[in-house]
Amino acid sequence: MYRGISNTHNNNYKPTVLESERLVLIVYLAGVCKMQESLTPHRLQQAVQDLIKRDPAFAEIINCYDFPPFWQREPGFSTLIHIILEQQVSLASAHAAYKRLQTQCSPLTPEKFLKLTAVELKQIGFSRQKTSYGRALAHAILDETLDLDSLDTRSDQAVLEQLMQVKGIGVWTANIYILMVLKRPDIWPKGDLALQTAIQQLKGLTKRPTSDEAQMMSEVWRPWRAVAARLLWHFYLSKRQQVYP
Repeated sequence: MYRGISNTHNNNYKPTVLESERLVLIVYLAGVCKMQESLTPHRLQQAVQDLIKRDPAFAEIINCYDFPPFWQREPGFSTLIHIILEQQVSLASAHAAYKRLQTQCSPLTPEKFLKLTAVELKQIGFSRQKTSYGRALAHAILDETLDLDSLDTRSDQAVLEQLMQVKGIGVWTANIYILMVLKRPDIWPKGDLALQTAIQQLKGLTKRPTSDEAQMMSEVWRPWRAVAARLLWHFYLSKRQQVYP
């Protein structure tokens, strides 16, 4: 009769190699599942309550502006193009350019994007640099260097490394995709100026923290750094009576 793992309560029992390997696999898969677990609206509210207990400053955001919306974006090429457009410009400016792109290139696919000329892309709102980034992304998807469909099964670090292989996708762009599309709970978009400004205002700091300083401050919010970022964006936009596009 097969001797199962449940027999391990016997002090004289020694697990077989197969059983040991099975235990290692179970532990590994449990870790992976936990690592890939995405936020849901319910988990977001639970995480916010946990953050408030550890950092009462977040309670001020909820008291003044209620819970943040459950922002999310669709996976795929078009969303990454949108995030590239958002690099170092206002959300409103990027959104306007993205709407023009959708009007001229619908549906927005890598193949159709590559057919647009440099002049057309400039008229839409692409800088020369962002044009090269968009084309590099389109080529990476078409030649299967980048498989966006497989990202939701990978760890945050693995997704980050995969995305950053593409020209023009840096840490901030990759982290925004992980946070908004994959909805991971513990990603911090390093270099986001809105977050740095929100931290300064919420904490009453005399000057805006640097990118590195903000990232160091975010460490106390683990394992909910992405939730903290959502709260801070909500605070930043609400104070300015702006809406996330």
